[in-house]
Amino acid sequence: MTTMADPAKAVEGLQNAALKDLKGTEKRDSLIAIEKKYQQEWEEQGLFNADAPSTTEIPLHSISAAELREKFPKFFGTIAFPYTNGRLHVGHAFSFSKVEFHVGFARMKGIKVLWPQGYHCTGLPIKACADKLAKEVEMFGQEFERYKEEDEPVVETVTTPAQREREDVTKFTAKKGKAAAKSVKMKYQFQIMQAMGIPLQQIHLFADAAYWLEYFPPLCKLDLSNFGSRIDWRRQFVTTDANPYFDAFVRWQMIRLKELNKIKFGKRHTIYSIKDGQPCMDHDRSEGEGVNPQIYVAIKMQVIEFASKAQEVLQGKLPDGAKVFLVPATLRAETMYGQVACFVSPKITYGVYEAAPKEYYVMTERAARNMAHQEIFAEEGVIKKSADIQGADLIGTLVNAPLSFHKNGVRVLPMESILETKGTGVVTCVPSDSPDDYATITDLAKKADYYKIKKEWAELDIIPIIRTPTSDLLALELVKKLKIASPKDAKQLKEAKELAYKEGFYQGHMLVGDFKGEKVADAKPKVRAQLIEAGLAFEYAEPENRVVSRSGDECTVALMEQYYIDYGEDSWRAIATEYVENKDGNGLNTYSNDARNAFLGVLDWLKQWACARTYGLGSRLPWAPEFLVESLSDSTIYMSYYTVAHYLHRDIFGREKGKGNITPEQMIDEVWDYIFCRTELTDDLIAKSKIPRETLEAMRREFEYFYPLDLRVSGKDLINNHLTFALYNHIALFPREYWIKSIRVNGHLQLNGEKMSKSTGNFMTLDDVVKKFGADASRIALADAGDTISDSNFVEDVADSTILRLHSLREWCEEMAKAEGLRAENNDFEDALFDNEMNTLVEDARRHYEDTNYKMALKSCFYDLTNAKDIYRASCLAAGIPMNKELVFKYIRLQALSLTPIAPHWAEYIWLEVLREAKTVQLARWPEVPQANASLSAARTYVLATQSNITSAESAQIKKMAKGKQASFDPKKPKKLTIFVTKEFPKWQDGCIELIKETWDPATNTQKCTDKELSSRIAKIGKVKEAMPFVQRLKKRLRDGEPASVVFERKLIFDEPKTVTAMVPSLKRAAGLLEVDVVLVTEGSKTGTDLLRGGEVEIKTSFADLAVPGQPSFLFENIEA
Repeated sequence: MTTMADPAKAVEGLQNAALKDLKGTEKRDSLIAIEKKYQQEWEEQGLFNADAPSTTEIPLHSISAAELREKFPKFFGTIAFPYTNGRLHVGHAFSFSKVEFHVGFARMKGIKVLWPQGYHCTGLPIKACADKLAKEVEMFGQEFERYKEEDEPVVETVTTPAQREREDVTKFTAKKGKAAAKSVKMKYQFQIMQAMGIPLQQIHLFADAAYWLEYFPPLCKLDLSNFGSRIDWRRQFVTTDANPYFDAFVRWQMIRLKELNKIKFGKRHTIYSIKDGQPCMDHDRSEGEGVNPQIYVAIKMQVIEFASKAQEVLQGKLPDGAKVFLVPATLRAETMYGQVACFVSPKITYGVYEAAPKEYYVMTERAARNMAHQEIFAEEGVIKKSADIQGADLIGTLVNAPLSFHKNGVRVLPMESILETKGTGVVTCVPSDSPDDYATITDLAKKADYYKIKKEWAELDIIPIIRTPTSDLLALELVKKLKIASPKDAKQLKEAKELAYKEGFYQGHMLVGDFKGEKVADAKPKVRAQLIEAGLAFEYAEPENRVVSRSGDECTVALMEQYYIDYGEDSWRAIATEYVENKDGNGLNTYSNDARNAFLGVLDWLKQWACARTYGLGSRLPWAPEFLVESLSDSTIYMSYYTVAHYLHRDIFGREKGKGNITPEQMIDEVWDYIFCRTELTDDLIAKSKIPRETLEAMRREFEYFYPLDLRVSGKDLINNHLTFALYNHIALFPREYWIKSIRVNGHLQLNGEKMSKSTGNFMTLDDVVKKFGADASRIALADAGDTISDSNFVEDVADSTILRLHSLREWCEEMAKAEGLRAENNDFEDALFDNEMNTLVEDARRHYEDTNYKMALKSCFYDLTNAKDIYRASCLAAGIPMNKELVFKYIRLQALSLTPIAPHWAEYIWLEVLREAKTVQLARWPEVPQANASLSAARTYVLATQSNITSAESAQIKKMAKGKQASFDPKKPKKLTIFVTKEFPKWQDGCIELIKETWDPATNTQKCTDKELSSRIAKIGKVKEAMPFVQRLKKRLRDGEPASVVFERKLIFDEPKTVTAMVPSLKRAAGLLEVDVVLVTEGSKTGTDLLRGGEVEIKTSFADLAVPGQPSFLFENIEA
């Protein structure tokens, strides 16, 4: 066997071209040095290894599993394990970070955390790449020395499939899948390997598929370790039969599913690679992930009379008595009663294909390629083309339209928008219910001479066939409503099509035919079946969109006998739907309605899924070993395998027995049943498996303690398959107590606001990111990227600026720890406000962590908390007092603890080196802080707003002076500030409040009188110019749901005069003021109270009238020094 090269050394220093240049790296390097130090210490201490309470300590079944979990709270989280055919990229890290942050927070709550990681190797990609390399080594030599670049230049392109409108608008689809979003192609596989950073001299080793499994998993572990992950690495494993323990687990799963009649054998449509000779599942595709077969009805429109040109072209090419059919594919069989024409594209070259002796279909070559493996042709897999014919030559041909009211036939007419890549290239025309058809047929009638057709061909009667709330002729109404003038109005037509389809399907009733009066949703399958049974149509399927296999083959749809999992079976789906709906609060937590609706949409359409293939890597199907279990079928319940993996093996391949000293052969199906709470332990099982009772009970304890899975994080595109499959399989195989508790899906990750793409250079691996910015800065940038199901954004500038923030903050903490001039005594202003703000922000951060909103948690515990510290420091400096020592150390402590889930290395340094704590911060608890004081919070908000308003007021006075509207005020000369405060609101506002109280109905949240009556009463109060907008603001707050008690009760919850007077010393210094006066005024009075010196003072300025409670007014004046 060839000795494996060290994968870490092989790619050392090899990165993609830099996206952002870092100007200096000293600060980053010092942070990274700390990170490496603590990562090594954490690993040596085994800090993240988690074990269930032992059966020695608490005997199995002495308490129930639920009681055990309540007594010793636990958290178990996972991401979809990565496919190991390359390095992890920053998109992987984004999903990973969601669990990682939650794990860090859960540990701080004293919860026992299991956070494992495995490696997915099942499927076609690795095998296909290895086979390509084997051929290339044969062609070019072991180091590809015979390859000549000048002869065959490298071609690198980005393939972005054209966006195709959705055919079936009742079916949920994700906006894009990972493969659909990006597809980079090169000429040869060895060039792709070079682009991944693998030395040319080592690439030949990858011609052995097994080498990939040796090479990439260690790199995955290395990257995640360098990221500072809190993973229990004892439980890692690879899939496929490369690990005999996992192989036994998958075989058990398949056997039990088959016994439950969830796995069946039969013919079904599946995406198929003719080149590979087998189904092409999602993970086998280089393009088209998430694409499923689209099943149409192909209508057999028999030719009654060919157009003269068509007759000439086909002369002598078809046998006498041959029947020729144009075969348009449709999803709307129920509308066939309204056919008035048949469309072809004048620009497409069609083929005439033999379907059976003396029966021929006119369609595109692509359609024929699909039909070849669907039992449509007489000879399976054989395409027999009798002739080619231009679409233009078919114009004017008379064909029979099944079910149409036009029994004498309809004409073949031109439609320029037909695509050769969709359907059969032939379209039937139903203008009553298809906006596209109506727009085209009317355009043809208007321009008959231009299109070289007879006008009457396009003027057959349009008959109503479906009644909807909008109209009996829905297409006509929508074309009119959306002002569609021609078939070229593509945007409006797309909207009209979706509206017509949805309204027709969900709200339509049949007006004609055997199912007259029935709902369209009910009649649709009946009409379809009727057409097929009568021989007037047949079932035809093709991929919903372009699919390309890893072997480079453009895939088709085949009707194959195969093993499949019967997802969508009524009773199974009903249970899954009820669990996802979560009406009782005991079902699946999806964290957002968007995610829940996406799951429900997939459950609505997801049907049978092929679970076996003949090529690739994987586990053998136990009862049919010629088949391999496909990659989305062995990855549905593997999370349960994590619970006992360390008992089974010590290495990822299962070459060394684990804690339980068990061989793979001992892991018989009955053992898995017992571990996963499907059966109870018997002496027979112990004898049969030869596994000691204590070991079996210990493994059972691991499962029933750590299961169910508390959190699964994945990209939203996996709702369409993997995540929904996981729900179905858990429901089938485990008791309800052990079903997945929550699934959190995130959007795709952009990089610097743009889609990640290797071809454009806008791409970074996790290794790239951590080497460039360090682990903590990268983690903070990932937390800052976003938390919703929409796409998020990793911004390099955030990571870069975070390096400086962390370094500067660390230096400040170190400086404060040594500072001797800090104040010992407390005051009730600067200290009280800062202390309360810290308590507020730490509690806000806790709440955001609980809700898995990490962007907001980061804002509270990092950006806002450091800002609060800076404001406190500045306010103490302005007041001429040192900072309080106790509060400074409280801040440092809270900053380290609250940032631990996201930036653990920085927090560890502060915790151990600055605060001199004895044990790692990874064992620390979330800080308990006093409840926030609302009065102090309001006072602080008031102080900050007042400081800002004073600056604005000074600027406003300077502008007025410049316009000659007031006496001169020179900010450069000695100046005095007078602050006017008041305890009473203007009487006109009180009048408005009383008026709204009287005229507002809280039960209905509406106004009891007319606007005219209200306006009249407001006029009587006076101050109409100010009162009207004031009243409107009050009404809006009430309508928006704000409690009336809050809207109408306008008392301040803090002492404004006291707060303002406390601000005076700092205001004088900060604003460069010689004097500051604070005057309490009342409405209409010519005098006020001097709050600093006492006594009455005369009010000489109208500025005093502008003050309202909580909003003081200000006057700047020059005075003599």
